[in-house]
Amino acid sequence: MESSTVRRLDELRPKEIVAELDKYIIGQEAAKRTIAVAIRNRTRRKKLPEAIRDEVSPKNIIMIGPTGVGKTEIARRIAKLSNAPFIKVEATKYTEVGYVGRDVESIIRDLMSVALQQTKAELAEAQAENVKARVEERLLNLLLPQMKNESGMDIVAPEGDDRLRERFRTMLREGKFDERTIELNVQARKHVGIEVMGAPNMEEIQEAMASLGSIFGGKGHVRKVTIRRAREILTEEETEKAVDNDRAVDEAKERVEQMGIVFIDEIDKVAKSGSSGSGIDVSREGVQRDILPIVEGTSVSTKWGVVDTTHILFIASGAFHVSKPSDLIPELQGRFPLRVELNDLTADDFHRILTEPKNALTMQYRELLRTEGVEITFEDAAIRRISEIAFRVNASHDNIGARRLFTIMERLLEELSFSADELSGQHISITEAYVDERLGDIVEDQDLSRFIL
Repeated sequence: MESSTVRRLDELRPKEIVAELDKYIIGQEAAKRTIAVAIRNRTRRKKLPEAIRDEVSPKNIIMIGPTGVGKTEIARRIAKLSNAPFIKVEATKYTEVGYVGRDVESIIRDLMSVALQQTKAELAEAQAENVKARVEERLLNLLLPQMKNESGMDIVAPEGDDRLRERFRTMLREGKFDERTIELNVQARKHVGIEVMGAPNMEEIQEAMASLGSIFGGKGHVRKVTIRRAREILTEEETEKAVDNDRAVDEAKERVEQMGIVFIDEIDKVAKSGSSGSGIDVSREGVQRDILPIVEGTSVSTKWGVVDTTHILFIASGAFHVSKPSDLIPELQGRFPLRVELNDLTADDFHRILTEPKNALTMQYRELLRTEGVEITFEDAAIRRISEIAFRVNASHDNIGARRLFTIMERLLEELSFSADELSGQHISITEAYVDERLGDIVEDQDLSRFIL
């Protein structure tokens, strides 16, 4: 059952989707509009008659642009907005010579796993009050036989002694027993199933062994834990009992098939490099042909059943410095009909990134230092100077987009962060002079800026 919040987000109009993205991502209007329409079309598709609905396939997208300009962030924020199962994979993961890892279909298995976790969390939230009540009763059952009177004698509470039980319930809720140690029988964790399809790697083998252990020997074991820790363990156990696993699997599968999003990064790295016929190009083309079936639409076997990939939205991205989208095999190109280019970031963009988003770096550092009792403010001139430095270093060296700001801000505030515990109660203003004092030498020295920034 979907919550009202999920339904509301699924009904966002394209302008509203762009407005939500604007809260976190600066610029890149064309990319935002393209993705917003793609997401809205999925919502529209769900309202079509069933006969037509199956014929409408998602319009997959290739985002073209340098690193750090917002490609991954756009896809990630969209997934959160639509509450859709989302997974990011690196295309280069499948290009290594002698690669013996998970096959391409593992992308869909991982997406299904993500969806199942999301679904279980939502179903568990709906049962939260019932779970809390059951955990409380189990804790009281554990506590009452262990209570001692002032002489140190055990108090065994009769089953009908409701007054004593209620008194202990009040004390339990007030946290007075949190540090008391009890013996708790911890149940072995149960697994949904064992993956037997595809090419297993060490992670899947270990999961399978753990599953076998829970089947053949999972009787649990007694641990001495505090009431605080026991509450956490029992909450996990009761939540697992409260959630209908079959229902969770069915809902997760439906979400993956109808609203799942796969973000394939560095797709340009598996395109031809220009010299045809080389072993590397053959390997790259092989990766493209492996990816093609799941993008076209196929059935992938998972431990939760068969998943149809026909209506999953695929968003690919790449810098395409050496290659171009037309270097991909024609069949794969045809499955990504929408192309959108993202722009390099300007100094003004960096200024906006530092000030406008809800999760702006300047805000993050203010809050981090506030935990030490230090108040810092950034003057606008200082922010503009930081923005200019980020733009200049990106222009003269590797262009890593907004990620440049992480390095610059760490360098700028390194001394302040190191000594913050000694500066509690102080207010410090970050001025343009402060920025020049700590970053000026690095910017002027090209060798230093190459290795430090």
